[in-house]
Amino acid sequence: MSAAGKSGACEAMLEEDPDQNYENVLAEIQSFELPIEATLRSVYDDQPNAHKKFMEKLDACIRNHDKEIEKMCNFHHQGFVDAITELLKVRTDAEKLKVQVTDTNRRFQDAGKEVIVQTEDIIRCRIQQRNITTVVEKLQLCLPVLEMYSKLKEQMSAKRYYSALKTMEQLENVFFPRVSQYRFCQLMIENLPKLREDIKEISMSDLKDFLESIRKHSDKIGETAMKQAQQQKIFSVALQKQNNVKFGKNVYINDRIPEERNEVELKRGFEEEDENEEEVLTVQDLVDFSPVYRCLHIYSVLGDEETFENYYRKQRKKQARLVLQPQSNMHETVDGYRRYFTQIVGFFVVEDHILHVTQGLVTRAYTDELWNMALSKIIAVLRAHSGYGFPVNRLFDLLFEIRDQYNETLLKKWAGVFRDIFEEDNYSPIPIVNEEEYKVVISKFPFQDPDLEKQSFPKKFPMSQSVPHIYIQVKEFIYASLKFSESLHRSSTEIDDMLRKSTNLLLTRTLSSCLLNLIRKPHIGLTELVQIIINTTHLEQACKYLEDFITNITNISQETVHTTRLYGLSTFKDARHAAEGEIYTKLNQKIDEFVQLADYDWTMSEPDGRASGYLMDLINFLRSIFQVFTHLPGKVAQTACMSACQHLSTSLMQMLLDSELKQISMGAVQQFNLDVIQCELFASSEPVPGFQGDTLQLAFIDLRQLLDLFMVWDWSTYLADYGQPASKYLRVNPNTALTLLEKMKDTSKKNNIFAQFRKNDRDKQKLIETVVKQLRSLVNGMSQHT
Repeated sequence: MSAAGKSGACEAMLEEDPDQNYENVLAEIQSFELPIEATLRSVYDDQPNAHKKFMEKLDACIRNHDKEIEKMCNFHHQGFVDAITELLKVRTDAEKLKVQVTDTNRRFQDAGKEVIVQTEDIIRCRIQQRNITTVVEKLQLCLPVLEMYSKLKEQMSAKRYYSALKTMEQLENVFFPRVSQYRFCQLMIENLPKLREDIKEISMSDLKDFLESIRKHSDKIGETAMKQAQQQKIFSVALQKQNNVKFGKNVYINDRIPEERNEVELKRGFEEEDENEEEVLTVQDLVDFSPVYRCLHIYSVLGDEETFENYYRKQRKKQARLVLQPQSNMHETVDGYRRYFTQIVGFFVVEDHILHVTQGLVTRAYTDELWNMALSKIIAVLRAHSGYGFPVNRLFDLLFEIRDQYNETLLKKWAGVFRDIFEEDNYSPIPIVNEEEYKVVISKFPFQDPDLEKQSFPKKFPMSQSVPHIYIQVKEFIYASLKFSESLHRSSTEIDDMLRKSTNLLLTRTLSSCLLNLIRKPHIGLTELVQIIINTTHLEQACKYLEDFITNITNISQETVHTTRLYGLSTFKDARHAAEGEIYTKLNQKIDEFVQLADYDWTMSEPDGRASGYLMDLINFLRSIFQVFTHLPGKVAQTACMSACQHLSTSLMQMLLDSELKQISMGAVQQFNLDVIQCELFASSEPVPGFQGDTLQLAFIDLRQLLDLFMVWDWSTYLADYGQPASKYLRVNPNTALTLLEKMKDTSKKNNIFAQFRKNDRDKQKLIETVVKQLRSLVNGMSQHT
């Protein structure tokens, strides 16, 4: 309430009953509500003598309060006195307690002195124990380092330098960082560079000894290699003779030798070969290559492999020049020539070995450079000494063998080229959007199609990108083969024959193998296989242009009697057959994947009224894939379509006759019939053109007659006409019908618990049992007849 409000209220109360109102004012003052100015003002301002009366009332109130305080003090006085008395008693006990506490503290202090001494001893022992533990840990940390360093010293003493370098790497990377704060570790670290230099010097010294050794033994190495080559040739010829004898072929034309004599000579040849093999040492027996390997590994670990490679190649080039330099009296004897060529052969045998067993020490380019230098020197030497009349026919034979090996190398190289082309191909027709792109493709591949030329842009070539690339690479191979053949100084006819034979090898062996491997790859799908068939067709057609290409190079007419033809027809035909087979296989596999999704309720009482989802998906897939097949030759597409329908029919039949399927209801048969109807509709829609009449629908004839028999329940007709050519159910096998009927019989028994109480059900059950008995007797009769 506000001050003004309180003042008005007080004035009103004083006017009504002064005494009572003074009591109320005092009560309000005692309530400690602030402010009280308005209350006091109402007392002094309203009535005369109000102040005196109010003071009397106030004194009376004070006296009442004093009386109440006195009463309260009198009430609590005795308790206060009792509390003082108790405190006086406690003072005596407190003094006694103080004495006892003081005495106890003194005794504790005396007893604790010994404990303090023992505790200090324990602390000292703990510190010693901790120090010992720290020392043990540090020693355990240092011991592996010392052991590895000791192992390093042992390896150095045993000349196991490569292992020593590996140990150094372990020390630097693993062990030294753990103990780098110790002085002995710093000494070891400072010693490692010196050890590495020592290893480099030792290994280089061993390499120099090796180079000197192979320089001295080059002729022996070459002679050994040539003997081994001769033995290999003898072995191949003998093996061929043995095979000819085995298959009744006589390799002799003018002089026919009886088989007994032939076998004796073959046996003698093998025995002589065995004796020669015992006498002839291998290159590894004559030369210890370990210094090269060791030095290469050491310099590789030290990160100075380039220095080693440069040194090795430089020294070998110097040795090559020494080997190629003929002696002044070489032309005087055949042995001089033999020694000269065996040294050269020995040199290149060593380099070939190094090339194949080391990584990067010598490269193919480096050996080719040495070989070119050697050929130039050999030709110069032969020309300088050709006036002495020594025959060089065997040298040309060697060159022909080298040519064959060169062709083999080219075939291996182009096999990789073909694989890369096939990997990069997208197996889609080449799209072209303008005349310029069209001319680019035509310039790479000889394609002629008037219908395609008439089409407007954009349009597509039927083949994919790999076809022009393959065609270009075949021409590149012909150029590479020609480059070697030209240096043999043979006639144009011989060069033409060489080119055609090597090209045939490229087509029939290399390209054919690459195509077959491509076709069998798991990731190649049906679309890719279709494109591969189209590609091989165009490559086959391009073979005649390759023949013209060779003719233009050699100027030898194709009409020549002995001109070899290219075998592109057989090569690409085999590839197409393989692709077609893969198409049939993959298409059947895809059908199996869809069929595995089938989820029939074999006990359903009523069909769904529509075909199963998995089957409709399968049919849609077949429609789309057969659209892709329109680019294939008609026979291939028709065969694929017929094969797919037959496989689908067989799969559905197997599903019905599956031994794990124990019961089939009539509702399930009706549902199955809806699916077969969809298959028949698909076959009748001619998904691939070219089929005559109902040829494709005949793929489902077995299923259709079987299902018709069960849908119509025409067992009397079936049993009566069985075996007749005009039978309505000619394609229904009794064993098949029996199997399916027994599954339906079991379902009928299970679903009709109260069948015995219904006449219709009893009659149907009896009919099924009767038909089952007749079918069994029919099947048994067939078995006995068989």
